[in-house]
Amino acid sequence: MRFRGNTQFASAVGVVLGLLCAVEAAKVNKHKPWIETTYHGIVTENDDKVLLDPPLIALDKDAPLRYAESFEVTLTEEGEICGFRIHGQNVPFEAVVLDKSTGEGVIRAKDKLDCELQKEHTFTIQAYDCGEGPDGANMKKSHKATVHIQVNDINEYSPVFKEKSYKATVIEGKKYDSILKVEAVDADCSFQFSQICNYEIVTPDVPFTVDKDGFIKNTEKLSYGKERMYKLTVTAYDCGKNRASEDVLVKISVKPTCKPSWQGFNKRIEYEPGTGSLALFPSMHLETCDEPITSIRADIDLETNHIGKGCDRDTYSEKSLHKLCGASSGTVELLPAPSSSANWTVGLPTDNGHDSDQVFEFNGTQAIKVPDGLVSTNLKEPFTISVWMRHGPGAHEKETILCNSDKTEMNRHHYSLYVHNCRLILLRRQDPSEAENYKPAEFHWKLDQACDKEWHHYVLNVELPTVSLFVDGTTFEPFLVTEDYPLHTSKIETQLTIGACWQGGNARMAQFFRGNLAGLMIRSGKLENKKVIDCLYTCKEGLDVQLPAEVASAVKVEFNPNQSSLTVEGDDIDAFDKVMQHISYLNSRQFPTPGIRHLRISTTVKCFNEESCVTVPDAEGYVMVLQPEEPKISLSGIDHFARSAAEFESQEGVTLFPELRIVSTITREVEADTESEAAEGADDDPTVQETVVSEEIMHNLDTCEVSVVGDELDGEHEGLEVDMSQLQQHGLEMSSSNLGLVITGVNTMANYEQVLHLIRYKNWHTEALFDRKFKLVCSELNGRYISNDFKVEVNVIHTASPVDHANNAMVQPNFINPVHHASVDLSGHNLVNAHQASVVPSAATVVIVVCVSFLVFMIILGVFRIRAAHQSTMRDQESGKENEMDWDDSALTITVNPMETYEDQHSSGEEEEEEEESEDGEEEDDITSAESESSEDEEGAEPEDQQGASRQQQLEWDDSTLTY
Repeated sequence: MRFRGNTQFASAVGVVLGLLCAVEAAKVNKHKPWIETTYHGIVTENDDKVLLDPPLIALDKDAPLRYAESFEVTLTEEGEICGFRIHGQNVPFEAVVLDKSTGEGVIRAKDKLDCELQKEHTFTIQAYDCGEGPDGANMKKSHKATVHIQVNDINEYSPVFKEKSYKATVIEGKKYDSILKVEAVDADCSFQFSQICNYEIVTPDVPFTVDKDGFIKNTEKLSYGKERMYKLTVTAYDCGKNRASEDVLVKISVKPTCKPSWQGFNKRIEYEPGTGSLALFPSMHLETCDEPITSIRADIDLETNHIGKGCDRDTYSEKSLHKLCGASSGTVELLPAPSSSANWTVGLPTDNGHDSDQVFEFNGTQAIKVPDGLVSTNLKEPFTISVWMRHGPGAHEKETILCNSDKTEMNRHHYSLYVHNCRLILLRRQDPSEAENYKPAEFHWKLDQACDKEWHHYVLNVELPTVSLFVDGTTFEPFLVTEDYPLHTSKIETQLTIGACWQGGNARMAQFFRGNLAGLMIRSGKLENKKVIDCLYTCKEGLDVQLPAEVASAVKVEFNPNQSSLTVEGDDIDAFDKVMQHISYLNSRQFPTPGIRHLRISTTVKCFNEESCVTVPDAEGYVMVLQPEEPKISLSGIDHFARSAAEFESQEGVTLFPELRIVSTITREVEADTESEAAEGADDDPTVQETVVSEEIMHNLDTCEVSVVGDELDGEHEGLEVDMSQLQQHGLEMSSSNLGLVITGVNTMANYEQVLHLIRYKNWHTEALFDRKFKLVCSELNGRYISNDFKVEVNVIHTASPVDHANNAMVQPNFINPVHHASVDLSGHNLVNAHQASVVPSAATVVIVVCVSFLVFMIILGVFRIRAAHQSTMRDQESGKENEMDWDDSALTITVNPMETYEDQHSSGEEEEEEEESEDGEEEDDITSAESESSEDEEGAEPEDQQGASRQQQLEWDDSTLTY
């Protein structure tokens, strides 16, 4: 029984062990999962589900039968598909297992896809099973399959036009097949949704249409008079019928029928002084409306008649201009600018300005008499008369420019220049000393220039029996010459007048001139040099052209004498345009006259068909010459000094301007550099936007006048002199009067400095003279730019007979106080001198000093004793204060304490130095006490207060060497 029971138990154990072994054998993972080799998928953008063909299913032979009922199958999990793995970079997809047992899975997008970014995606996928046991050991992977996924587009974008707006220009009266094209684009990725299928004009009732390709054309002929510009709104549709996000604006301008004209011409052209040539028409071209042209002629005129005497010229005096142009000396200026030495033109109306030439107006009631002796009464031939004149059509009466006639008793005209019925006539009667026979006496020229109200320059060379006339540099022959007998002998003096003729018998003026005159000159000798005449007339501004080499032979260019107009001729339109683009305006003056110069272009065109030839209208504009930077002429130097009377009475005299300096500056406003300002912390002052910079410049001067301040010069015992050889060397001239002297001539500032350094003042009777004051003023361009008034005061030091002084401190010093200018104020004409009140003695002080000097020697010993006693008293008082005791030592003998030796030696050294300074100071104070107050006030109160305290605490005399 026991054995049998054991046998049954062993059998049961064997069965269990067999089942366990069978189960373990069934759990072994022998096979890899299997999937298809290629998959194709479709996904719609903005969706994550991918439709695959074929579906994603992984199979594994290790998997049990689905419907098996055996124990071991139901207990095993081997052969299940645990997942799919995607291989590739930045793959926006993931694979998910739906059923592990069946191996079914799906691919889906991680995020929303964008077809416009990427239309297709390709990657590989691999399946893997769950392996063996709970920990997935011995996991098997399938092969890699390729997956192709296409992203389908949705119509998410609307059309967008390439341009924000469109513009076109059409000519009226024409019907166009296409005026312009509008174009829109669509950002969708598919062909269907990215194509523009239609354009549409939204604006109603416009004579335009647009086709499916975006071409716009007009449906009827347009009229410039009806509408000059059409504004259309156009939209677009894609093939998915999405409308453009924004409609586009189309502007169509209607031009009138083509008219030939100059195109690209700026009417206002600004010219900055000192910049040289300025192109007037840099981008201009001639529009001929496709008309066949055979030749072109253009006349360019620069109107400058309102500037000065017909154009911009140097505004120096006529006499100076003659010298600059190379004319010889001997010229007499009859219409000079009013000054102290030339005052006969003071009453004449002028242009009231200095920007341009100074001209004189004669209104038919005014005339002037030229001072006697200015022009020789016996004017010998040959001689020259030159004048600038502007005269219009007047009455049928003689209008006298210049006349030399009898001063009294009779009305005989010795010579005269006048205008009569637009004729210029010169009368020259023979002198009585000459042979009594007929000679040419009147020369008549019929001139349009004499009555055209424009400025013209006239030069007459008189050398009887012939007279030659130059008008604006061109020679004119007289059309009529009449003869006459010589004048009868007479002792009557003559009178030279301008603007009318003096009738000596009636004592009145007659034959008044109506017009403007300037630069009236008479000079001995003929002015035959054509270069000199052209120089006097030539303008400093005008037109210029630099012909390009490639068109120089194809175009002909001609100028008028003063270059105010030029003519261009040619038959090649392109070459003609290039020449016009190289025409420029040039003003060579350093300080040109500002204002407007009008421009006019007159064009003549010839065509093959003369009947239909085009007409080009005149083009007009103007050149604006900007205001030049005005120079500020500054005079500086020693403005207060004194000299002994002997120097005034010496042969050399006293130099008035020994250290004169002439400086000219211009002030410019420079825009601040924002970057540098930020770096330097310029934001602290936001109001500062521009920087003012002064620059020193060089230019000429034409006049310097030295005048007396106060009483006029007495020619009997005083006067101003200058080295005439130096004047002639520099080509300058000098005129003097009891008011001073005037130096004239165009020359550099440096040369004027040299000449002004040589001006001397002499006085032969200085007994009653204590001081003299003078004023210096210099100018440029005939008074256009004037310097500051530089005033100089000279004091006379009167000295008595020499006296032997016991102390050299009383010797009269050589009193010269030069004023050293550390800097010159160039900000304006009125310079502020830091030493205006230099220490200079007054006359009363000098007399007092001379008188007191005789008395000082008599009392000097007494002064020494008093000072010695005072010093002793002060020392004792100081010693008493130290011991807080008061001593009465008035009756005691002074004894030097040896213990005080060091202190006395130390203090005496300082006192000796201070005493020497105070002695020198006393000399100047005694001599110049009257002026010291103002000088001390300017030099500062602090040093003077210290000196005053020093003088009170210390004694000025060193009595250490005196014996009692």
